[in-house]
Amino acid sequence: MARKIMEYSLADFKNYTKHHLLCKNSDRLPQLIEEISSQIQFQQNSKVLLAEREPVRFLASFIAAYTAGYPIFLCNPDWGNYEWQQVFDLVQPDIILASHLEIPATVTTNTNYLPIPNSIMIPTGGSSGKIKFAIHTWETLTASVTGFRKYFQLEQVHSYCVLPLYHVSGLMQFIRSFVSEGDLVIQNFQQLEKAIYPVNLGDFFISLVPTQLQKLLQSSLRDRLAEFQTVLLGGAPAWSELLTQARSKKIRLALTYGMTETASQIATLKPEEFLQGKTNCGKVLPHAQVTICNQQGNLKIQAESLALGYYPHIFTKPELTLDDLGYFDQQGYLNIIGRSSDKIITGGENVYPVEVEAAIRDTQMVTDICVIDIPDPHWGQAVIAIYVPKANTSITTLQTTLKNKLSKFKIPKHWIPLTKLPRNSQGKINRQSLQQLALTLLQK
Repeated sequence: MARKIMEYSLADFKNYTKHHLLCKNSDRLPQLIEEISSQIQFQQNSKVLLAEREPVRFLASFIAAYTAGYPIFLCNPDWGNYEWQQVFDLVQPDIILASHLEIPATVTTNTNYLPIPNSIMIPTGGSSGKIKFAIHTWETLTASVTGFRKYFQLEQVHSYCVLPLYHVSGLMQFIRSFVSEGDLVIQNFQQLEKAIYPVNLGDFFISLVPTQLQKLLQSSLRDRLAEFQTVLLGGAPAWSELLTQARSKKIRLALTYGMTETASQIATLKPEEFLQGKTNCGKVLPHAQVTICNQQGNLKIQAESLALGYYPHIFTKPELTLDDLGYFDQQGYLNIIGRSSDKIITGGENVYPVEVEAAIRDTQMVTDICVIDIPDPHWGQAVIAIYVPKANTSITTLQTTLKNKLSKFKIPKHWIPLTKLPRNSQGKINRQSLQQLALTLLQK
C-alpha cells in the first residue's frame, strides 16, 4: 500500500536516489535537495513553479518543494513567450525554481486561487494553444502505480527514462520506481540513440513515443531493443509499418492508452499479445473503468488516478468524458478510432484522420504524415494530406495506391509535401498550425 507523500521524509528520497538513481550528476542530488530546501522556506501554501531542464535539478527541486508541502506547477522549460505569459497569468507563482527563465514583464492580476495542499499540477493541452494544468495528488499518482504493478504483476518497477520529467510520461517513471523501490535510469534520447546504456536492459521498462521508436529502429540500438523487459509505446497513434518492424525484431512492445488527466496509461496491450499479432490498446488496468457513453463512441473515464480537475477548477463529478472515440471488441480489448473534434465532414461523409493516416503510411511511400481539413465551398471541408515523401514518390502514385485502400471520399483532395513535420517531444502535431500553413500555401 502506497504511503502519502508527507509520510516520506527528505531522508527517504535521498536514500532512494543514493541507491537506485543512475544518471549524470546523480551523486550531487542529496546535497542539492538540502540546498533548495533551505532556500524555499517561505510562507505556507506558496505556489512553486518548477521549470528545470536538467534531471537532477528537476528532481531535487521537486522533492524539496513537495516535502515542504508546497503545491507545484510543472512547466516545460522550452515554452515560448506566449505560453509563459499564459502560465504566469494563471499561476502567479510565489517561488520560481528555474535556472534559465525570463519572467514576463507584465502579469495579469487575477483572483489568487489557492491550490489544493500538496498537489502536483501537470501541464496538458499545449498543442491546442491553451495550456492547462491537471490537478494531481500523491494519491492519484500512486493509484496509477498500483494499477500498473497489478496489471504487470510486479513488485519492483525498474524504469529507463528518456522522456522529459515535467511531462506525465516522464514523471510517472520516477514515481513508479520510487514507490516500488526500483531502479531509475535517466538519460537523454540522443545518448540512447547512440547505444550508450549503463545497465542490463532486460530489467527495465522504457517509455517511447512512435517517432522515437522509429529513430531507434534506424539506429545502432535497433537489434538491442528486444532486450528491454517492456517497451511502452504511447503519446500518439503508431502506424502499421512501425509495428510490423517492431514485431519482426521481437521487441516486447506494449501499446498504451492514457493521458495526463489519468496519470499515464489506463489501458495497455501486454507484450506477449503484441508479439502474437494484436495491435489495439489492450485491456483496462485494474485502477480504472472505461465505458462507451454514447452512440458516437466517446469514452468516459473513471479512475482512482483521475485528476481532480483543471487548475483552479475541480471536476463536478469524479469522471471525464473524452473527445476520443473507441469501442471494445468481443475479447474486451479497447480500440481507439480517433477524436470527434478531428472528424472531417466532407460532402456529408465522415472521415477520421487516424484511418487515412494509417492507410497512407501503409503505402510505405512517406516517412511522416498528418491529415487535416480546410474549409471548402463545395465539399464543406476538404481532406488535406501534409506529408514527408520518400524519394521519387509522386502524388499520382500515392492517390492510385490509395484507391484500393480507402473510399473515394477519404482520399485527400490536396497533398502538401514538406521536409519535416513539426512534432513536439511527445510526437504530437499542432493541427491548427498546419491548417494555417495549408491555407496559406493553397491560396498562393
